[in-house]
Amino acid sequence: MGGGTGNHTTLSGLRTQDCLLTAVVAMTDNGGSSGRLREEMGQLPPGDLRRCLMALASEDAWGTLMRQLFDYRFSSGNSLNGHSFGNLILTALTEVTGNTISAIDAASQMLGVQGRVLPVTLTRSTLVASLEDGTEITGETAIGSRRERLDVGIDYIRLEPKAYVYPPVLDAIAQADAIVLGPGDIYTSVLPNLLVQDVAGAINASRAAKIHVCNLTTMPAESRNLKASGFAKLIEAYLGSDAPLDYLIVNNTPMPEKVVQRYTAVGQYPVELDLAECRQVVQEVVERPILASGVYLRHDPQALAKVIMEVVNRHHAGASPAALVSQGQGFPG
Repeated sequence: MGGGTGNHTTLSGLRTQDCLLTAVVAMTDNGGSSGRLREEMGQLPPGDLRRCLMALASEDAWGTLMRQLFDYRFSSGNSLNGHSFGNLILTALTEVTGNTISAIDAASQMLGVQGRVLPVTLTRSTLVASLEDGTEITGETAIGSRRERLDVGIDYIRLEPKAYVYPPVLDAIAQADAIVLGPGDIYTSVLPNLLVQDVAGAINASRAAKIHVCNLTTMPAESRNLKASGFAKLIEAYLGSDAPLDYLIVNNTPMPEKVVQRYTAVGQYPVELDLAECRQVVQEVVERPILASGVYLRHDPQALAKVIMEVVNRHHAGASPAALVSQGQGFPG
């Protein structure tokens, strides 16, 4: 469960494992190509749906070509500049087929998708954040990209208007062997799913293993001072439950100093693992080497997938192959 690149990373790794995947996608994106199409066409934002579809696309020659096509972004033209071709395809399919769900189904066939991609809601809602000083910020992009008064944290987030869950999401949660929340921006990708009516309740009622994949770094506008336990506490709060999460997966690969310096220069710091506090809000902390090599601080999709499956198989010892749900969202205080 989630949105943005977090779902894409998790799904890209898990698609190679022996499991049945359902991606549950937040529908609050209002920036970039998605935001323009949402505003101009009156549709749900397609960007995060597109990323999940691409992650689950067939790896044969046709699937590879279609994935490249869906990922292509125009770099010129007054109207096309900045648009992702995949976003345009999903928008056109919605117009042609009559609704978002049939558009996703058609795109899934085009890409040879293995698994399911579900919007958490079909309600056109806007994410609103209330800061600790009472100031309100409207829109996912404005919340995640604010650059002023970063010392004032987010008090809570809400959806306007109230969003109603897309019913198959509840079925997916009920049938899941594991529910994976994150990684991703905590207030704008992960928590917004939990704000959708009935989603938090369904997760709380589920007997699935509840897993949070902790972010590698903080984000200046959202999680400036959060430690690992802080992310888990937020999820617990927005679930409206005092029951601890089952697992918290954190990276223990040392981060290259030069890369860390580049991130800290823009206000992003490695998330500190406060182990004692974490053990107050999660049943088990799972530390593993899941950092991708390279010049960016990112999770390695394959390493992360192996850890998730290790946790799921241990949780359901002797059970059949896991049916996993990847999601995100929050509650109003």
